[in-house]
Amino acid sequence: MNRLRTFFDLVRFEHTIFALPFAYLGMALASSVAGGGWPGWSKFIWITVAMVAARTLAMSANRLVDRELDAHNPRTMNRPLPRGLVSSQAVAVYAAVSLVVLIVASWQLNPLCLQLLPGALVFLLGYHYTKRFTWLSHWVLGFTDGLAAPGAWAAVRGSIFASTDLPAWLLLFVVTFWIAGFDLIYACQDVDVDRHDRLHSIPADFSMATALRLARICHALTAILLASVGLTMSLSWPY
Repeated sequence: MNRLRTFFDLVRFEHTIFALPFAYLGMALASSVAGGGWPGWSKFIWITVAMVAARTLAMSANRLVDRELDAHNPRTMNRPLPRGLVSSQAVAVYAAVSLVVLIVASWQLNPLCLQLLPGALVFLLGYHYTKRFTWLSHWVLGFTDGLAAPGAWAAVRGSIFASTDLPAWLLLFVVTFWIAGFDLIYACQDVDVDRHDRLHSIPADFSMATALRLARICHALTAILLASVGLTMSLSWPY
């Protein structure tokens, strides 16, 4: 149980809830466009498995890539990897197993999901490095999490590029701006460390005041884009 708690702490398992509701929203709306209701337990289960595997893969990779940075950041030095509660080899195994599970889940969903997987992996494994060269890292993180919605949409519809798939793209940017908005706030905690380590973020490269203004804009855009999904799909007022 201690090892399991350490693993959950390592990958911040509880934060998976950030993206799961949007995956389920993409699933439900795609099913309504297809003229059906509940898409079936098989789709629901494999979408959930794919989401959990994708996030576990991303967080395991993040902990490996940033382990040296985390070790001397006062906010992160108590994470399991810097404290030696888990080895780098074990985290690499977590990532590898998660990748295999994600591939299997994509294969079980439909051929399109499997074809789109390499593109998703570029973001799942690559977003960790963006802070090293661009302050756009907040939006890259948001986009990476946002892939959950069109991914689930594609799992149900079997398409993502048709004109009727516009809501899936709107949901992608809903999550992109939502995540980026609170990541801008979150990054204010690390402004001094980021400047010392020459890492890029809006607070470090510009100012915390700029970050907070942009966070407000991002969350306003989140609300506007959510409303546009409802308008696009002619959803009733409770939506």
